[in-house]
Amino acid sequence: MTTTTAPAPANVASALRRLYLVRFGFALVWAVALFSTASSIRPVSATLLVIYPLFDVGAAVVDARSSRASRSALGLYGNIATSVFAAVGLVFAVTSGVPGVLRVWGVWAVVAGLVQLFVALRRRSLGGQWAMIASGSISALAGISFLRQAAAPHSSLSNLAGYALLGGIFFLVSALRLGHDASRSTGGSD
Repeated sequence: MTTTTAPAPANVASALRRLYLVRFGFALVWAVALFSTASSIRPVSATLLVIYPLFDVGAAVVDARSSRASRSALGLYGNIATSVFAAVGLVFAVTSGVPGVLRVWGVWAVVAGLVQLFVALRRRSLGGQWAMIASGSISALAGISFLRQAAAPHSSLSNLAGYALLGGIFFLVSALRLGHDASRSTGGSD
């Protein structure tokens, strides 16, 4: 009989820290690239818009693998499905214009934010999750704002760059807190 054990919290925290740092770096580069092309939907901005949720899928897969036996895995699978739907929706939305993109992004931000909030609440014992709780909550509110902006006469993609940058900062804060909490609990230095 083979048994599986849940990954040790320190191992999960270490894997999350690395993943969160990568997510911060990606969000920073992506936000700068989108902001520089946000005046209209052209091939570069369209590609960036589709890449963001696809990167989220990849990050959620890595996250789910590192925390496979934890209670947060179900939420991560939900995030994967939501982000795949968002990427497919954005492939079509970029052809209809900025309002269409904002509608798809808005729905995705609401659902993904609620999923992130759910996962972070389940991970509170790991430490460093208050930033993810705040990020999930803000994402859901931002999604509602994007839906409202889609109805505005002169909507822009630049707010999506700010959204990604803020999310990246929350990932950085959480990564730093995970490292601090892990070194404090083991008595080591980081």
